[in-house]
Amino acid sequence: MIKRHVAGITILFLLFVWGSTSLIQPVRSAPTPPASPVDALIAEALGPSPLGETLRVLCDEIGGRPTGTPAMSRAVSWGVENFRRAGVDNVHTEKFTIPQSWVEGATQIEVTSPVAFEVKAVSIAWAPPTAGKGIEAPVLDVGEGTSADFLKAENAAKGSILLIHSKPMTTLDDLFNEYIRAPGIVNEAVRVGAAALVFMSTRPRELLYRHTNSQFGLMDRLPMAILAREDALRVARLIESRRIVRMRISLPNRVGGPFESENVIAEIRGSEIPDEVIILGAHLDSWELGTGALDNGCNAAMVIDVARAIHDAGIRPRRTLRFILFSGEEQGLLGSKAYVRMHRNELDQIVAVTIFDEGVGRVSGYSLGGRRDTELALIEILKPVRDWESNLHTSDAFIGTDNFDFLLEGIPTFVANQDPADYLPNYHASSDTLDKVDLRELKVQEAYAAVTVYGIAERPERIGKRQSRTQVEALMAETQLDQVMKTFGLWPEWESGQRGREK
Repeated sequence: MIKRHVAGITILFLLFVWGSTSLIQPVRSAPTPPASPVDALIAEALGPSPLGETLRVLCDEIGGRPTGTPAMSRAVSWGVENFRRAGVDNVHTEKFTIPQSWVEGATQIEVTSPVAFEVKAVSIAWAPPTAGKGIEAPVLDVGEGTSADFLKAENAAKGSILLIHSKPMTTLDDLFNEYIRAPGIVNEAVRVGAAALVFMSTRPRELLYRHTNSQFGLMDRLPMAILAREDALRVARLIESRRIVRMRISLPNRVGGPFESENVIAEIRGSEIPDEVIILGAHLDSWELGTGALDNGCNAAMVIDVARAIHDAGIRPRRTLRFILFSGEEQGLLGSKAYVRMHRNELDQIVAVTIFDEGVGRVSGYSLGGRRDTELALIEILKPVRDWESNLHTSDAFIGTDNFDFLLEGIPTFVANQDPADYLPNYHASSDTLDKVDLRELKVQEAYAAVTVYGIAERPERIGKRQSRTQVEALMAETQLDQVMKTFGLWPEWESGQRGREK
């Protein structure tokens, strides 16, 4: 307080002296040097903008938007309209086909004996519907669903509803583990002839969320649901007390045939090397239990506002910036996969792909997709925001967002690493709503994304070479991405050449 008071007196004194001398002789202020393009861009990104209202409309007026639903069609129109308002070039959509549509019906699950109670639950996405009035069968607790658990329960598993336990989710590793366990559990359940699978929610307080265990936009092999954690634990305790527990499951999911979805695309055309392209992307689709605010509406709106900020700052980068809102991400990265297939003849011209898909947590840096050759250039590009402590990058490679098919094509990719504190508890959940979005953090994130893609576009040289198939395969082995692809059933597509760099 004393220092602040002294400083105030000093400032007042200086103002008094300046005012006195200015009466004697006019003072000409030095001309303000023009801001650098990066400074102007940061100021534009951090300043007032339509970002908050744009996001509010997406979340509150359109809401949750699974690919293939009317809400998703409205979201595509929202994307086109807002890119046009941003004043950028070549706003359009590109259609692709998804093999099946899926919508949850009125899921009902209840324990019928030894006591009767309703179980709070949601269907897992792309789970097949139950026939007629549903399935009623005994419940068998198979622990965490390991091979040993199934071996122990094998004789009693046929025709039963299998209960799978989970640990509470506290980290991104826990979330990844939830996904990576699922394919093996489904395989074992099919092998032993189970009637259905029910998974214990990883979230407390009856919070429900949506996952899919199918990676190809195709129907899965068994009826499956996620049970409220507290209800699932109650069922487990009844079984542990040696009571025979029976459950009735009704999943009247609505399944349709092939349908067209759309990616939304816009550009700022490059001034010197327009045929070389840097992509900034986020997925527009979401699950519908909440309104898809953190996953991933905030970043879809941010991508649009980055385009607006660059346009309004009067900046025309050397290379072309392309902004993409992908569809079908939640069904298995289908929109970005389709984009890569449709643009296969142009992939040599894609310099880099930057993706944001983890809410509004503070960015610490980027995941480099298994490549360290791009790191030094990226550190240099991000020097204007070095005080934000967001230049710490990781060399991991993973399945999980829309950089994946670009990575398989040997293109440098950057996925924002973010603090998951708010993102994780609300991930795919009914609680993923607009009130969870910190708009100030989202504006900072916007400035960071804008500096990144503009810096890559302005470099004299490309930030990294496109890797060959041999180099991509070596990267996959080094990062163990190949093993993860095998777990999720994606490896045959790579081996056959249906997916990834051809040579």
